[in-house]
Order: sequence, then structure tokens, then C-alpha cells
Amino acid sequence: MAFVLFYVVAILILVLYFTGWLARRNLEWLVLVLALAVFPAVIYL
Repeated sequence: MAFVLFYVVAILILVLYFTGWLARRNLEWLVLVLALAVFPAVIYL
């Protein structure tokens, strides 16, 4: 369940990033947080 929730949040963050919503609210750091959250999984696999 947490895996699905993570994917939903990740897709939402990416959509908001590409539409410019995050930039208008100075929340672009969320993309970096998302990248850091995915990084260990990429190294493990």
C-alpha cells in the first residue's frame, strides 16, 4: 500500500513541477526530496 501511495505522490509532484505550480510557490525542492527518496531503491536494484 505504501508503494502505491509513493507512486501517486511522485506522479503528483512531477505533474505539478511540469505545470509550473511548484515554481510559483517556491516548492521546487520537493522534486529533490523525491529524487533522494528514489535514489536508494535505484542503487539497491
